[in-house]
Amino acid sequence: MNRATCFILLFVAISCTTSEKNAGFVSDLDAYMKSHLTDDQPGGAVLVMKDTSVIFSKGYGLADLKTREPITAKTLFNLGSISKTFVSYGILILQAEGKLSVEDSLLMYFPDFKNKEIAKRIRIKHLLTHTSGLPDNRQVSKDSVFYLTADDAQNWYPVTQTDTLEFEPGTQYNYSNPAFNGLALIIEKVSGRPWQSFIADVIFAPSGMKSSTITKGAHPNSGVSHGYSKIAGEWREDDYGEEPTFCAAGNGGVWSSVEELALYELALRKAAFLDLPTIDSSAAIKTFPGWQAEKPPFIGWSWFIDQAPDGSKVISHTGHQGGFAAYYLSVPAQKVFVVVLYNAPYDVYKFREQVFQLLIQHHWLDPA
Repeated sequence: MNRATCFILLFVAISCTTSEKNAGFVSDLDAYMKSHLTDDQPGGAVLVMKDTSVIFSKGYGLADLKTREPITAKTLFNLGSISKTFVSYGILILQAEGKLSVEDSLLMYFPDFKNKEIAKRIRIKHLLTHTSGLPDNRQVSKDSVFYLTADDAQNWYPVTQTDTLEFEPGTQYNYSNPAFNGLALIIEKVSGRPWQSFIADVIFAPSGMKSSTITKGAHPNSGVSHGYSKIAGEWREDDYGEEPTFCAAGNGGVWSSVEELALYELALRKAAFLDLPTIDSSAAIKTFPGWQAEKPPFIGWSWFIDQAPDGSKVISHTGHQGGFAAYYLSVPAQKVFVVVLYNAPYDVYKFREQVFQLLIQHHWLDPA
């Protein structure tokens, strides 16, 4: 047997092993999804990508309980807080163009801040990392009707009227939705146009995300899935019109599919809309002097950074809004990407746990 024949046989053996490994993982993940999603109820879509190949992509359940439209890998879901990553990259694109800096103070963009000394101390970087110390002082429960249609500016305004901070900027972490309403408004002020159209042009277009869209006020009743929550044993619609702050798009206004989020992941890997050092930096933990919290910093420019069971770096973000729930998960060293989008508040943390169990079981997390 010559060397060429040996190489071919070895390649075939490796290919078969890889194929079997993929098949086992796919079968087990499909079984897990079917264990909690049924054809006649709200459900979700899941996609798994290894390197640049989509290994698994499937929808479960119904996108709309009235029309009985089934969920597919192309169904648009509200991404909830995964939207924040798009806002973050909008800021970084403007910084790359020399039009702003993450070191800029909020006073530069919001001169009507009630306490100007507070606005001077807070930087864009603090909004991006949920370390601004600004309180979420919106009176959502007391004025829920107003917040059903309140936009980014209306959700951000109460924050600008605060007299006190919860902590000094950069010293602690406290997750903030209004911070990203403010960041969306900064994009508008600097770009001179609605931030939704800016993101569509500078991120969606170069990524090939042709169907993705961003809420600006009411969202269409057709062309997207509806979110549902179970109340008194019955599924009830829980999205625009039912859920306060749903129109506050900067913190959760992006709509996309699992297929197009795979394109987003590929665009990040290929540096399609920003240079690679900036993209790598966006997924690096940001630290600031004088940190006071017990837990050390764990967030990049909006991305959450932790470790897979094999010690590999994990870049992720969850999304929750109304009846929608989502999890975006990337393990760069292993070139593994997994995303799930639900139109009901299913447990995305349990999904993550299950995915890692399967990745270990099928040896996807073995050291490279």
